[in-house]
Formats: sequence, structure tokens, C-alpha cells
Amino acid sequence: RPLGRKNYHKSEEDELHALVKGIADLGTKVVVSGSAIGEMAMHFIERYGMMAIKITSKFELRRICRSTGAVALPKFAVPTKDQLGLAKRVETVEIGGNRVTVLRQDERVGRVATIILRGATDHLMDDMERAIDDGVNTFKALGRDARVLAAGGASELALSEKLLEFGRKQTGLEQYAIQKFAEALEVVPTTLAENAGMNTTDTMASLRAQHAKGNSRVGIDSTTCEMKDLGEDFITDLYYTKYWAIKFAADAATTVLRVDQIIMSKQAGGPKKPQGQGHWDED
Repeated sequence: RPLGRKNYHKSEEDELHALVKGIADLGTKVVVSGSAIGEMAMHFIERYGMMAIKITSKFELRRICRSTGAVALPKFAVPTKDQLGLAKRVETVEIGGNRVTVLRQDERVGRVATIILRGATDHLMDDMERAIDDGVNTFKALGRDARVLAAGGASELALSEKLLEFGRKQTGLEQYAIQKFAEALEVVPTTLAENAGMNTTDTMASLRAQHAKGNSRVGIDSTTCEMKDLGEDFITDLYYTKYWAIKFAADAATTVLRVDQIIMSKQAGGPKKPQGQGHWDED
């Protein structure tokens, strides 16, 4: 039995050695694994002068494959040349007191980049991360739809005025729903004025007057606390974002109204028996 276990261990070692040797013979310098690497595998990887990196995040593994052109293998095996990736340089550097592995790539091969943020407090870091995330998503949305709208609540107020005008032409009860929908859109410029410390009543009155004069692009600049066309400062809102925001808000309101209607509906069946008055059909 000890001899059988020894032979089994030897055969396993020889098989692992052959796999690592096959990877090294392809000219591989770095091995990236999505799980832990065994001690024996590390021994052969070090023997052939290769670098091993463990990355448990599937998102990061996909980014590395995209940036290097490599193909992720479901199991430990010798890849083909077409499945190998290419990186300009892989090194370990110290950033902010932490040792990190940096993969540098020629932009002609892969254009995936990592942005490193450094700040004094966690609150500042969260604000910076949120600002960059908003900027990246805005650029991504611009790639889908490049249309933009006037910022500072100007587009919401202009849409509100159009809805009010449309609602006045309706003869049924729909005009009240249209009027309330239009009033809900004014929350955006009102909130901007309130957050800027401006008098919301006077500001909204002046903003409506500007739009009535035909200056429909005039909005609220919360930085300078004044009303102007923010497009002159190259500040605009995405049409793509506004469209889906209004659509989702309207769908949510419609869903709430449907649920409210079900709750308020009367119980099915005939008339209920009067309480404390005897049999209702005695006469």
C-alpha cells in the first residue's frame, strides 16, 4: 500500500510537471488563476521562472482577459497559442503603502484602464469615486445617444409648461392628472433652487417668466445662485438619462395607483346583512 500511494503521488507530480512545462514551453511568463494555487504547482512554476497571480474576482479576470486578449480556461490545462494573452509589463509596485500588481499594456492591444484614487478621508474618496463613476457612465450613455438637453431644471420646466398647455385642452378628468404630472416635473428646478439657498418662490416665478419670454434654455446655476443658460458653460443633461428617469417614475406612479385601486375595490358578492335588525327579508 505505501508503494501504491508513492507511485500515485509520483504520477500526479509527473502529470503536473508536464502541464507546467507545456505552459512554459509556449513562452508564458505570467500565470493568472481564479482560485488557490497548490504548493506543488507553485514549485514547478517557480522552477520555470514564471510569475503566478491569484485573482478571485471574476470581474477582474474578465478585465484582464479583455486587456490582454487572453482566453480564460475552465480548468488547469496547456493552452494554445491563440488562447495566450500579451502584456507589455507586469510588475509589483507600492502605492500608498500597499503592494499592488500593475499590468501595463500597449493601447494598441487593449484599452482597459484602472483609475487609482487617493484621498485624506473615506468621505472624500467616496465623493471622488462617485464623481468618476458618473462621468464614465455619462460618456458611456453619450456613445448610445448623443442628444443633450438644457440643464439646471430648464428641460423639466419646459416640459411642465407643455403638459399644462396640453392639459387645458382636455375636457375630461384627465386634465387633472396631466396637471399634477406637470407640477411634479417642477420638483427638479425647485430642489436645485432650495439646495443653492435661493428663495424658491421668487426663483420659480422668475424662471417661469424667462420661459414665457421664449428663453426655454434658462435654468438654475446652483454654484453662482443665478438663472442663466448653462449651455454657455458647456453644462448639459443627457437626453438618454432624462428619458428613462421620467419613464421609470411614471411607471412607478402607475403601479402604485393600480395597487391602490385594488385595495380600495369593494368586496365581491351581494348586499351585506344589516347588523342588529333581524332578518333583512322578514317583510
